[in-house]
Amino acid sequence: MKRDIKSLLYSELEDYFIEAGEPKYRVKQVFSALHKGISSFSGISNIPLELRQKLDNDFLLSSLKLLERQESSIDGTVKYLWQLFDGQSVECVVMQYQHGITICISTQVGCKMGCLFCASAINGFKRDLTASEMLDQILFTGADLREQKQDGQRIKNVVLMGIGEPLDNFENVIQFIKIINDQNGINIGARHITVSTCGIIENIDKLAQYDVQLTLAISLHAPDDEIRKYLMPGSNKASISALIEAGNRYYKKTGRRVTYEYALIKGINDSKEHAVKLSMLLKDTACHVNIITLSTVKESGLTSGSAADAGMFSEILTKNGINSTVRRSLGSDIEAACGQLRHRKLHE
Repeated sequence: MKRDIKSLLYSELEDYFIEAGEPKYRVKQVFSALHKGISSFSGISNIPLELRQKLDNDFLLSSLKLLERQESSIDGTVKYLWQLFDGQSVECVVMQYQHGITICISTQVGCKMGCLFCASAINGFKRDLTASEMLDQILFTGADLREQKQDGQRIKNVVLMGIGEPLDNFENVIQFIKIINDQNGINIGARHITVSTCGIIENIDKLAQYDVQLTLAISLHAPDDEIRKYLMPGSNKASISALIEAGNRYYKKTGRRVTYEYALIKGINDSKEHAVKLSMLLKDTACHVNIITLSTVKESGLTSGSAADAGMFSEILTKNGINSTVRRSLGSDIEAACGQLRHRKLHE
């Protein structure tokens, strides 16, 4: 079987060239070309024709097909639905911030977690994404942005917070992070990468052992185990206290404070009492709480807490010594919440 060339590390591609008897400088030429989004090996014009043909014989070159593109008329957020080689599809979202363009990518087709407020799991879990399929979301989206805007904007920040649970696809995610962090490729610094998880503790600890300076975001969304079990039935194997302990271990190993994601849901987790309870849980931890106004998924029957609720929640956390921000809601006029666009397309 042909190997997936864009899922290879630089060192793995180097091993191939050494075995093939090719000079080492060819590795950088090919690796760099792959991460500029070439559509075929014939596009690597600075290597001999014979080598291009050999690469074509030995490797697969992954690609994506654009199914739909939505752009917010309010804030410029862009959502993409990309089709994979087997007909499955995934979403990614591009957001404009003062510090640069951020892309939120998917790591799986569907999701096993079944969180009530998210559309990602509605149609079930299909499969993990390869490292190349995660990389392609950046490459193909970046190419489209350049084509649409023609202003040379570069994606600077990557968030693994789209469809799927990143730490449930651990090995492919780690491979992907190493690939995009490589200076010979798209060279996105670890501090510009965020990995979000519902809380797979053993893999949080494994991630910490890599000692990479990325940001870990733990989706908490509740101040106690009862509420969390209701909202996040697929991720209730660990208690909140155990998750926070894992976050503390991550900080101790890496020196990077953990972000706790907290989506406000009307009448369920948005009261003053909930804010005080969360403050007590996170007291004396090196963390930041990201307060989110929920993007409504009609199938869930849940309603977002208000902007006033978010302000109140943040104020209580701050008074109790917990750093927090209210995340700016983006893409409200398009299907920007995880899984919504894919879900609609599947049922059209």
